[in-house]
Amino acid sequence: MKIQTLLLSLSLGALLMACSTKVPESFTESDTLPCIYPDYVNVTIPANIAPLTFQLDEEADAMVARYKVGDAEMVCADKMQPAIDDWRELVQSALSTQPSAIQVDVFARHGEQWTHYQPFNIFVSPDSIDPWLSFRLIPPSYVTYEELTINQRCLESYDERVIYDNKLCGFEAQGQCINCHNYQQYNPERMLFHARQYCGGTVIAYDGQMKKVNMKNDSIISAGVYPAWHPWMKLIVFSTNHTNQNFFTTNPDKIEVYDSMSDLIVYDLDTDEVTNIENRDDELEVFPAWAPDGRTLYFCSAHFVRDSTISEATKDIVAHYDSLHYYIYRKSFDPDTKQFGPRELLLKTHPVERQEDASALLPRISPDGRYLLFSMADHGVFHIWHRDADLWMMDLQTGDVRSLDEVNSPDTESYHSWSSSGRWIVFSSRRDDGSFTRPFFAHFNADGHFDKPFELPTADPDYHRQFLKNYNIPELMRGPVTIAPHSFADLLKTDGVPVKYVPRLGTANQ
Repeated sequence: MKIQTLLLSLSLGALLMACSTKVPESFTESDTLPCIYPDYVNVTIPANIAPLTFQLDEEADAMVARYKVGDAEMVCADKMQPAIDDWRELVQSALSTQPSAIQVDVFARHGEQWTHYQPFNIFVSPDSIDPWLSFRLIPPSYVTYEELTINQRCLESYDERVIYDNKLCGFEAQGQCINCHNYQQYNPERMLFHARQYCGGTVIAYDGQMKKVNMKNDSIISAGVYPAWHPWMKLIVFSTNHTNQNFFTTNPDKIEVYDSMSDLIVYDLDTDEVTNIENRDDELEVFPAWAPDGRTLYFCSAHFVRDSTISEATKDIVAHYDSLHYYIYRKSFDPDTKQFGPRELLLKTHPVERQEDASALLPRISPDGRYLLFSMADHGVFHIWHRDADLWMMDLQTGDVRSLDEVNSPDTESYHSWSSSGRWIVFSSRRDDGSFTRPFFAHFNADGHFDKPFELPTADPDYHRQFLKNYNIPELMRGPVTIAPHSFADLLKTDGVPVKYVPRLGTANQ
C-alpha cells in the first residue's frame, strides 16, 4: 500500500513538473469566493465522473486555477481543463484523504495585479454513479422539433453518441417526433421510445430482440405516451393522452401544455395485449411509476368535471388550466394474476409549507423503496414550462414531505430520476439562464439530505452557453445502447404489431 501511494505521488508530481503553467508568486488575497462557470464551488461528485472543467465568470485579463490534494496538484491557465487520466489519479488520491476533497485555488489578473480568491473544495464521494446518461435534445422553439435526437453520454468521459435521430425516417412534410425513452431497471438492452406522426409507433428492444408496436386502438384514447417498465416483468404501463399547448404573450412561463383527456393502460410485451387500468371520465391520469418491489404503481391524477356548456374538451380545459391540480395516487399490483387494486390517494399538498392547493407530478421511488421524489408547482401537468416548479420528497415510512431547498433554484426544476444505487439523482434545471434545460446531479447523503448539485461536465466549460438545445428526460443507464440508429430507423419504416384490447390481461383468447 505504501509503495502504491508513493507511485501515485510521484506520478502526480511528474504531472506538475511537466506542466508549464504555474500559480502566480505575487498576488493579493480576496475575501470572496471566485465567480466561476459552471458553479462547482463546494459540490459533491462521484469518483467516476468526468473531469470538472470551469472558467472564470467575470471580467479579467487572465486566470490561473489549481486542483490540489496534499502535495499533488494540477495547474491550468485561462480554462481549467484537466486531462482525464490525470483527473482520475487526483480523484483517487482525494478519496484517501480526510475530508475526501480536491482543493481549488483560482487566481485572476486585472492589469498587472493578480488576485487569489478564497479556496473552495470539490468533495469526492466513494458512491459511484451509473456510467451512462441518455436524454432528448430539442431546440427551444416550442413548435419546431425536426432537429431532435435521443443521445447518450458516458459520464466517465465526454463520449457522446446518438441513439436515434428524428430525421432518419422523414423530414418536413413527412416529419416525425421522437420522445419518452425509458429503460427497465437501468438496462440499456431493455428500452423503448415513441415515434409520432410519420412512421409512428413504439419501438421496444428487449435482450437483442426489437419490435415496433402500433398501440392505437379504438378502446383507448391514444397510443402509449409516458411509460413505466415493471421492474422485472415484461409489462409496461403507459398513460394515453390528448395533449395540447397554448402560447402566452406576456406570461414568463411562455407556454402551457395540458391534456384534454388522459388515462392509464398496461401493455403485455409477450402477448401484445393492452387494457385500461384507470379511465375515469372525471379524472386526468398521467405519469405512472413503479415501486422497486413491483407490487405498487404510483401515478398522478387531476379531478376535472367538464362543463357541459362548453362544446370542445380543449376549450373547457383552457378555461380552467390554472386551477388544474394533480395529486399522487398509488394502487396495488399482484404479479401472479397481473391485476391491479383500486386507487389510493397518497399525496395531495403539503399542509404546512404550501397554504394553497398545488400540482404534484412525476413520482419516482428510490431503489430502496423508502423515498418518493416528485415535482411541485402551482398548477398544471407540464412543469418543465413552469418557473415555480421545484423538487420535493416524501418519506414513505414516516409520511414526512419537504421541499428540497438544498437542490432547488429560483428557476425551473422538473424531470428527475434516481441512480440505481439510490445515492444520486439527476434532474432538469433552467437555473443557468431561464431558457435552456440542463442536467444536474446531486448526491443523497446518509442523513437523508442532498449535497449541492453540479452541472453535467463538458470538455469545454463554455459548451452549454453556446449549445442552443434543451436536455429533456435525463435517464441514467448501466451501459450504452448498442443498437445502431439506422437499425431503429429501418424498424420504424415497417408496419407495427397491432395491440389486442382485452378487458383484463390474459383474456385475449377467452
